Formats: sequence, structure tokens, C-alpha cells
Amino acid sequence: MEPDDEFSQALDWRGRVIKCRDCDHFAMNGAGLCAKGKACIRDRRARRVDRFLGEHRELADSYLDHPYFEVRACAAQYASAFRLPPLLDDPEPEVRAAATLRLPADRIRRMAFDEDTHVRVAAAARLEGKDLMPLIGDPEYMVRMTAVRHMPPELLPLVRHDPDPEVRVWVARRIDVRALADMTCDPDALVRREVATRLPAEQLPLLAADSDMRVRFTVAERIVEEDLFSFLADEEAIIRDLARERIGKVPSLAPRLVGWRPRSPLRLICDNSEPSKESKS
Repeated sequence: MEPDDEFSQALDWRGRVIKCRDCDHFAMNGAGLCAKGKACIRDRRARRVDRFLGEHRELADSYLDHPYFEVRACAAQYASAFRLPPLLDDPEPEVRAAATLRLPADRIRRMAFDEDTHVRVAAAARLEGKDLMPLIGDPEYMVRMTAVRHMPPELLPLVRHDPDPEVRVWVARRIDVRALADMTCDPDALVRREVATRLPAEQLPLLAADSDMRVRFTVAERIVEEDLFSFLADEEAIIRDLARERIGKVPSLAPRLVGWRPRSPLRLICDNSEPSKESKS
């Protein structure tokens, strides 16, 4: 583990001890505008370089061709956008990603095919509409998830079967509610719970008998009171209590709680596995 940024030794990118008197900005140091070990363009630690350039943005353009990639990456965050296109071909992915995040979408389409994951994530965060299509099939889930978070809702049905549940959770958060019912049998409970938080009230019975208590609890929080009686027989006390509490607050329904007898609840189990050979025969 690296020592804390504030207390680690001030070394340059070649590992040599930094001497302020040898720096081109020595006059700035004398005026208190930079400080070795805190905000220094010669430091090997990116955080200290970033502090320096963040306070002196007018110098960023002059460091876009610095031999140390951390300096170039930091400079790309503050330099004029007109100077950034050459950095899309920088040998270091950190520099390419920094330039990708700042340039207009029409200048970075090719970065969706970059060999580095971080660059493609940056492209997914900046591209729009159909330009995101190459990224929804990316082998890295972070790229796909970033694309899902930025793509138009009308395109999200294309990725509702993504192999990663975290990606599908984001699909459930953003997809048009009219398409949510198709995700009620997702194999992952956290995806179904997200669906339950947005599903229209009249469709919540689709998840009322879900096999996961987190999904059923979310449904019990939102479903209309008239449909809560089946939850009084739930195997989980917290769900039974929630249903009883909500029903009890409705004057026209509360009397039905007296003498109510539960029936054995059914459980909906989503099984997307292939049928066995025995079942086929």
C-alpha cells in the first residue's frame, strides 16, 4: 500500500528527490503558488500534479506532451479542448481516457473500439444514441453498465438479458415501465426487486408470490391494499406484519382482518434452465 499522499516522500517520475530550485516554476514556489509534496508538477503522484494544474490551468497546454503519462493525463483535464485530439492516439490508456471524456461525441466514436477497458468506459460515458450500440456487447461488464446508464430508454429492451445482474439492475431502473413486465422472471432476485420498485401497481401481482422475500416485501409496500390479504400468510413475519398494518389503516378493509384464516401461499419460482432429458421423454 502506498503511503498517504500528504506524507509520502516527494519524488519525481524518475524516482529522484524533487528540488524546487531546479524547477521552471521556482518563482511560483517562492510566491506560495505551489508546494513540494502537495501541489507540484514534477511529482510522480498524480494527485499532486492534479492539484498543481487545477490551480494553474493556464499551464495545462504546455504539459500535454510531457514524457510522464500521469502529467499528460492530468493536463488533458484542464487543457484547451482544441489541443486534445492528438491524445486519442496516446500510448497510455489513462491519457486516451482523459481526452475521450472531454472531446465532443462526434470526435470520439472510434474510442468505443479501443483496446483498453477504461477508454471504452470513458467512451460509453460520452457517446449517445446509436453510437452506444457497439458497447452493449462489450466483453467487460463495466463498459456495458456505463452504456446502459446513458443509452435512450427505448433501446434498453435490447440489453434486458445481459449476462451480468448488475447491468440488468440498471436496465430495470431506466427501462420504460411498459417493458418492465418482461423482467419479472429475471433469474436474479436483486433485479426482480428493482423491477418491483417501478412496476405499475396493477402489474405487481406478477411478483406477489416471488420466491425471494426481498421482492415480496417490496411488492407488499406498493401493492393496493385490496391485494394484500395473500401476504398475511407469508412465511416471513415482517411481510405479514406489513400487510396487516397497511390493511388495518383502510376502514373498509380492516374488519376483514377479524377471524381471517390464511391459506397456504403459492411461490413463483423463476427457472430459466433447460428442461431435463427425463422431462422431454
